[in-house]
Amino acid sequence: MSSAAPVAPTRLQLYLNLIRWDRPAGTWLLLWPTLAALWIAADGWPGWHLLLVFSLGTLLMRSAGCCINDVADREFDKHVKRTAQRPVTSGAVSVKEALLLGAGLALAAFGLVLTTNAPTILLSFAALAVACLYPYAKRVLSMPQAVLGVAFSFGIPMAFAASLGGTEWSLAAIGAAVPKSAWALLLGNLFWVLAYDTEYAMVDRDDDIKIGIKTSALTLGRWDVAAVMGFYAIYLLSWAFLGLRLGLGRVFLLGIAAAAAQVLWHYQLIKGRSREGCFRAFRENHWLGLAVFAGTVADLALR
Repeated sequence: MSSAAPVAPTRLQLYLNLIRWDRPAGTWLLLWPTLAALWIAADGWPGWHLLLVFSLGTLLMRSAGCCINDVADREFDKHVKRTAQRPVTSGAVSVKEALLLGAGLALAAFGLVLTTNAPTILLSFAALAVACLYPYAKRVLSMPQAVLGVAFSFGIPMAFAASLGGTEWSLAAIGAAVPKSAWALLLGNLFWVLAYDTEYAMVDRDDDIKIGIKTSALTLGRWDVAAVMGFYAIYLLSWAFLGLRLGLGRVFLLGIAAAAAQVLWHYQLIKGRSREGCFRAFRENHWLGLAVFAGTVADLALR
């Protein structure tokens, strides 16, 4: 007796797979530092409008980024077991479809940004440009994760601009709305992205060597685990220092401590460099970001 033939996925299912609907970790990794910055900039509750704009905007832009990334990497992804069956790579979704979906999602996110203010709108163009550049960075840069770090951290200055900005359309207006501390938070968060995306790159190390793309895991070589721990340390120490400078206190530091405890667990996961351990460390990173965000919110609420 023959088994029933597998049912082909619908277009909706393919599109949801394309934007990683079933893998929300990437959205959380973007969202937690953005919301932490939003609470810091607003000195507490930022209001429903900005919360919805940045939450939905993060989801939409992460989804659009997946479309762009899969189109750019479709030839590489064919040679990596983990990515070979992605909708664009397998041919189930055409390049044109993926680009149209990505453009639609980005336009929807831009519509949300239009409800904020001039400095935030201006910054959104820079954010989009960095997001589009990242998939191609791995072709030329030894540490393309640094570009991803900027892309995944750009919500921080945008959160400050949305909270503190005015109506003037100029670079000076951005400078007035986004203090140096916000850019410093972006820089610190970049090191967190370097940490977790190096863990991610460690999963595909063997495949990446064969197909000739550049990643931080390959560049760092045998120093990869030490570097990941160093990146985590820079992120947490910089955010602890900046948080104290910005008026946060002991409860915020408890969040930092909870994140640091998770870093020790991540070391246990990645020290053997197994695919399973490295991938689990990457997937669980959103809990680390949540700890910092929760400490930020709680500290401001308990003043």
